[in-house]
Amino acid sequence: MFVTEFKIRNPKPQQCLAIDSAIRTAQFVRNKCLRYWMDNRGVGKYDIYKHNTQLRKEYQFVRDLNSHATQCAVERTWSSISRFFDNCKKNIPGKKADATDPSSYGGSHAHQAGYPKFKKHSRSVEYKVSGWKLSEDRKRITFTDKKGIGTLKLIVSRNLNYFQLEQFKRCRIIKRADGYYVQFVLKLDPRDTVKPFPITRKCLGIDVGLKEFYADSNGYLEPIPQFYRKAEKQLNRANRKKSKKYLKGVKQSKNYHKARVRYARKHLRISRQRQEYCKRVAYCVIQSNDLVAYEDLNVKGMVRNRKLAKSINDAGWSTFRQWLEYFGHKYGKATVAVPPHHTSQLCSNCGALVKKSLSTRTHVCVCGYSEDRDVNAAINILQRGLNTLGHSGIYAWGETPSWAVGAGKGGF
Repeated sequence: MFVTEFKIRNPKPQQCLAIDSAIRTAQFVRNKCLRYWMDNRGVGKYDIYKHNTQLRKEYQFVRDLNSHATQCAVERTWSSISRFFDNCKKNIPGKKADATDPSSYGGSHAHQAGYPKFKKHSRSVEYKVSGWKLSEDRKRITFTDKKGIGTLKLIVSRNLNYFQLEQFKRCRIIKRADGYYVQFVLKLDPRDTVKPFPITRKCLGIDVGLKEFYADSNGYLEPIPQFYRKAEKQLNRANRKKSKKYLKGVKQSKNYHKARVRYARKHLRISRQRQEYCKRVAYCVIQSNDLVAYEDLNVKGMVRNRKLAKSINDAGWSTFRQWLEYFGHKYGKATVAVPPHHTSQLCSNCGALVKKSLSTRTHVCVCGYSEDRDVNAAINILQRGLNTLGHSGIYAWGETPSWAVGAGKGGF
């Protein structure tokens, strides 16, 4: 699957209200189906779809939304339910409600990790192949359901005439701080649109960090941008202005909502800066090497460290890995995730274990080898990656890279 996104050009106020109504309706269907699953023990996927049909008969505003859009909302509900049961079967750590006891649904464990939650602030509505239509020049999209969205102009940055209409499988409207966007899911292999990079016969190990963005096995240190840290003062100032306009217990004024949008736009800008930086760096790494090895870090667990959580999130390690795997798959390069244990403690020259604290930035071994701590770790990562590639294939922990998980389930 291939996803492309375009911003909507100057939608009319009534169109914005119609889009918001469609998003709220999809959220309503999802929450109702989740409540039905909680209240009825043993119901399955098709029972939830039948409940969606009953909702369309009962509520006019649900009937106004395209039937495929409500089905997508049901798919999201069932996806969260099935993920919860999979986590229980795989014994993934974290408190969860008892899947066999309906009395525990919605109880004290309902808000623990893994358990399906009700949506309060949804920002998207998804359509399948019906309910929308592209214009002949592919620069406008018309929604044909009874919500009244009508025709929207798109700021087209990619020529959609290159694709056949049969390749458009889904369409999603997304609301962000700076406006509305339309996403298209195309049935297309990214490898079919590009030529593979030439063979370089080079291999690289990468060790991500907080002092430098990454250190590679060749001794290069990529500086870390720290987009959030640099903009933190501006964010705090915008947050204070927003808080001063907030009045508890009453309907908020227009000035409050304007300040809230300004604050959200600053966060969105930082997120996009981090995304583009990780994309650019990952592209350069894949372009210059035939094999890239990196650590299989549990970033979700690492951010529980209160002292380092802000820096880890600001670094964007998970985003960088996703783009590495995506470009590796797209351009035919090998990407290997290796276990991170003791990569910084082992000597890459003799293999001896040299224990050192996090503050010690230079690796010094009894064999006389001295090197930057992160460069030494990158060399160990490369050695593990070469060993893993010979035994387990390109992806050390499975045939499917992390960016492709959920592609066949409407995850886009």
